[in-house]
Amino acid sequence: MKKYSYLIYTFFILVLPGCKKFLDAKPNATLDVPATLTDFQALLDRYPVINTSDPGAGEASADNYYLFTADYLALSTDQYRNMYTWQPAIFPLQTNDWFYCYRPVFTSNTILEGLKNIPLTPQNNQAYNNVKGQALFARGKAFLIAAGLWASAYDPANAPKQLGIPIRLTADFNQQSVRSSLQENYNQVIADLSAAAALLPVTPLSALRPSKPAAYGMLARAYLNMQAYDKAGLYADSCLQLRNILTDFNNLNPTANYPIAKFSTEVIEDSQLITEAPINNTRARIDTSLYGSYAPNDLRKSIFFRASTNSSHVFKGSYEGAVTLFAGIATDEMYLIRAECFARAGNTTAAMADLNTLLLKRFLAGSFIPYSASGSNDALTQILAERRKELLMRGLRWLDLKRLNREGANITVTRNVNGQSFMLTPNDLRYALPIPDDIIQLTGMQQNPR
Repeated sequence: MKKYSYLIYTFFILVLPGCKKFLDAKPNATLDVPATLTDFQALLDRYPVINTSDPGAGEASADNYYLFTADYLALSTDQYRNMYTWQPAIFPLQTNDWFYCYRPVFTSNTILEGLKNIPLTPQNNQAYNNVKGQALFARGKAFLIAAGLWASAYDPANAPKQLGIPIRLTADFNQQSVRSSLQENYNQVIADLSAAAALLPVTPLSALRPSKPAAYGMLARAYLNMQAYDKAGLYADSCLQLRNILTDFNNLNPTANYPIAKFSTEVIEDSQLITEAPINNTRARIDTSLYGSYAPNDLRKSIFFRASTNSSHVFKGSYEGAVTLFAGIATDEMYLIRAECFARAGNTTAAMADLNTLLLKRFLAGSFIPYSASGSNDALTQILAERRKELLMRGLRWLDLKRLNREGANITVTRNVNGQSFMLTPNDLRYALPIPDDIIQLTGMQQNPR
């Protein structure tokens, strides 16, 4: 445990660059530094660091749910009320999601730097490449999450001028954090995930570790955010060529507290959202229009939701088999990405084939009538509607609101609490969440405009 204590210590220095009282402190000289492939794999297998801490602020800001006024007023801190109503300041004095996003970046950089000191040999080739691929995947994924939270929607024409987030490629805590361009952010995400895909095995030891199909899936998600639909579709297809199993919801027990077991057949890479207080299912009620959009014979209506107070419903459909929210890569998302990209390319037949392949596993056996579309625009409308119904509470809706509004979807989100109405209009500056004030103070980085 000595070596891991050193890493935890050093990470706090990383998160707080420029703070002299931290830089003046010195680690205990007796602490060891990780140096072997076994050490590095152990760091990557630290489930709480790598798999269970994807920031949940985006999902808490999105429109899949609402709060009753009593639950809103009962939130423990102003930061959650601010998050729910899109206030200019969310984390005035706390790192929170920023910490959890950049922690795996530091771990990855420590490993990637350490690997340079280990010769690659025929004997260690498989383990070496696997470790390196896992580290690159974790870093690329973290940068993708950070850009989705703290930068505006990617605009292909203006991305070189858009404010991005810090790209830290070293474990050296003396390096000052600066904001890159959003284009540079996505370039790094694509570079990391592409390199990871080339190194990772097709079948990992566990879904807790990334794999080649997981890297392809994360690349599909990244390119979707970039509105590079040709590439998003290709990577979703590459993922599905390796993993395309769907769970038949007819085989699940809809009366169970959490009908979908952890590590279900659809899960390619398992990670979890931090369940921010507003999105805990003791408070978060599913948007009524969203709930009403499921057909009576759509099994998702009973698998995903349970009835709560005042005719409301709460979410129970996490792929974690618990109240914890799933944020990993799964085959259903890949079918929906590929279907959307087919529709955008004008291939209506292929788009609807993918959509129907998914929905066949979601409807009561014998009741499903395949969907049809009059053309690619109709197909796209149907696919986006099913994407909303299938992928809710996974941290993806916030990204979709940003992406689709930039393309002209004109989606306005409203909250009504305590007799007051709050509105988030399309392409509002608040879609780039405020960077925590203490990070701004310590680094001197530019805050997102409000």
